[in-house]
Amino acid sequence: MPSFDIVSEVDAVEIKNAVDNANRELETRFDFRGIEASFELNNKDLVVAIKAEAEFQVQQMETMLRGTLAKRNVDAKAMELKGQPILSGKTVTRQAVFKQGIEQDFAKKLVKMIKDAKMKVQASIQGDKVRVTGKKRDDLQAVMALLRGEELQQPVQFDNFRD
Repeated sequence: MPSFDIVSEVDAVEIKNAVDNANRELETRFDFRGIEASFELNNKDLVVAIKAEAEFQVQQMETMLRGTLAKRNVDAKAMELKGQPILSGKTVTRQAVFKQGIEQDFAKKLVKMIKDAKMKVQASIQGDKVRVTGKKRDDLQAVMALLRGEELQQPVQFDNFRD
């Protein structure tokens, strides 16, 4: 039976490149001259610490990071900003976390969306991915088209297509 997996992954190398590009852009921007500001990536957890001297600068840096992510073909929906900016000493810090894998509640929404479409496929949650199986390849491609057309809260990719 044909099947495929719905996954949500971001390329860690592309995130690292985007953070490096954003740091380079920080050095050349006129409004950040003489200001202590930086992007710091924790590769293990895929967390970017955005540091600047004022809260409005942190917000500008968030926009800058989203722009460099878009240039590197990383969906900005995968980035989630955690809490409010934290003031410590003379710097303001904000954490940006990149989501890897599909969480349980989002997976349930995907399965419900597929079942509500009344297609002849079965969707099942398997850890951090959703497996969709069907009798015909065309049914699976219709599910892919359905999900591409929806406005989802997290970027999804289709992986492991088997015929």
